[in-house]
Amino acid sequence: MLPIDLPTMEQFKQLSQARADACVSIYLETDPLTQKTDAARIELGNLLKAACQQLIEAGFDRNRLAAIQAPIEDLIDDDEFWRFQANSLALLTTPDRLLTFRLANQLRSQVEVSDRFHLKPLLRAIIFPHAAFVLALSENDARLLEVLPSGPPVAVKVPGMPRDAASAAGKASINDRSPSGRIHGSEGKKVRLAQYARKVDAALRPILAGQPLPLLLAATEPLASIYRQVDTSLGLAAETIPGNPDRITDLDLAAAARGVLDRLYAAEVADFRDLFATRAAQRRTTTDLALAARAVTQGAVDSLLVDIDEVIPGTVDETSGAIVFADGPGKDSYGIVDEIAGRALATGARVLAVRKSDIPDAANLAAILRYPL
Repeated sequence: MLPIDLPTMEQFKQLSQARADACVSIYLETDPLTQKTDAARIELGNLLKAACQQLIEAGFDRNRLAAIQAPIEDLIDDDEFWRFQANSLALLTTPDRLLTFRLANQLRSQVEVSDRFHLKPLLRAIIFPHAAFVLALSENDARLLEVLPSGPPVAVKVPGMPRDAASAAGKASINDRSPSGRIHGSEGKKVRLAQYARKVDAALRPILAGQPLPLLLAATEPLASIYRQVDTSLGLAAETIPGNPDRITDLDLAAAARGVLDRLYAAEVADFRDLFATRAAQRRTTTDLALAARAVTQGAVDSLLVDIDEVIPGTVDETSGAIVFADGPGKDSYGIVDEIAGRALATGARVLAVRKSDIPDAANLAAILRYPL
């Protein structure tokens, strides 16, 4: 199973409020294959040098700089750490602590230095990781796959997973008649399938607990509906991958799962855009950075789309929300859109980190307001 460790949304909000004399945020692409980690280590070293250079040019204290540099250099040399990686790595560090998060998403390399962390890429990974678990379930087999944004799926070993419906019921066949005659025919078969589904769900609980990834079901009727009735994961997607999974390869299941994930993502963005169009007629939307910054500082933002890629350096006044743009990245500025997203989350707004093409008017952000301003 791909090693992923993400903060909860509550922990993310705490990170967005963290402040220090230097907060360094580093994101880089990694590879789950141990033999391919050298490139990531080199890239991390280069990003660290870029961060240190920014701090040196800003006159940052050398001892405090060493406290940032040394733990990351140690991490670069830690073979055990690099044995277990996902598709991207996020490092958030100050002179006093270093946090690392392994992400399923494939992120471009970037480094940001400020008095707060740059968190938009991490937000995207939390809200929509573009990865999932697939439960391929039939009367004859039950298997769990982890589907990543790219590459082949990974078979997940699930202790206690029933081999098939008959073994879950302790029978040679789920179509046989019980001695009492009470469980037989189609209704009796559904009872056996429900037993099977509950045992599958119980086996999956420790695997799925705390996982940020959705669960997709590949099954046919009536087993698909029966499993949905007993599922306790809370992350089961509404769309079922069609077809008998006994006759579908793992690679084809992964391809189908990515299609489901794309549709889930597209539906979420489409819902936002539809609501944005409705609220626009009520003067409750904006794509203007300055207006959005003022609105979010007043707690007036209900929902927000932000561009995951571009960083617009500057500052946002803590009380008025007034924006001051910076000429370029530096220790005394930070990503304005990142700051707006953090403030929105702190006031209970729904925030999605997307590509610019998904935002109305291809803006840097789009905000739906709680009331007209």
